[in-house]
Amino acid sequence: MSSDNIKQAALVHFARDGYEGASLKSIADDSGIKKPSIYAHFSSKEDLFLQVLQDVFERQERQMESHFLQSQDQPLELQLKGFLEDRQQAYQRDDEVRFFLRMAFFPPSSLYDEVMAMVYPMLDQQESNLAKLLAGGCPVHGKIIRYPRKAAIAYITLLDGIHLEIVYGGEERAARRVDAAWIGVTQRYNHNE
Repeated sequence: MSSDNIKQAALVHFARDGYEGASLKSIADDSGIKKPSIYAHFSSKEDLFLQVLQDVFERQERQMESHFLQSQDQPLELQLKGFLEDRQQAYQRDDEVRFFLRMAFFPPSSLYDEVMAMVYPMLDQQESNLAKLLAGGCPVHGKIIRYPRKAAIAYITLLDGIHLEIVYGGEERAARRVDAAWIGVTQRYNHNE
């Protein structure tokens, strides 16, 4: 049994039950091993959790980069709105996204500092990546963002609000908020054309 198999089983339990509710015995059972065998790979439940979380954060960061690379020929407003819509859909179908969002906003209190030490660098990297994207302009409308860093911060603030609505309000409420946030953007472009 590899540590990756254990981490995959742990991800499902942490996503569904949270840190406190997930049991090493259940994770071991789903991995096809005995609970003491987990300690051959991880020093503790905390160690397993933090390693799973680090892997998830890295994959989520790559997914964001991938979205913008794949949609780079679209108008900027569609790239940005599309990412919000992708996040909403991913939350409904992907344990990893559910785990990521719940832990980023509400980490276990006993691991708060360790989790935030992962969250803040990730947010800083997202801000930098978005600022570069926004500074590059729109393939349709040209350079339209005067202050790319501030625009990136504003977008991440919107993204955080949508993420919270996804977690607490559900899919329909989150979709309404995404649409409402984009009305002003699409009206501006339609008016200028």
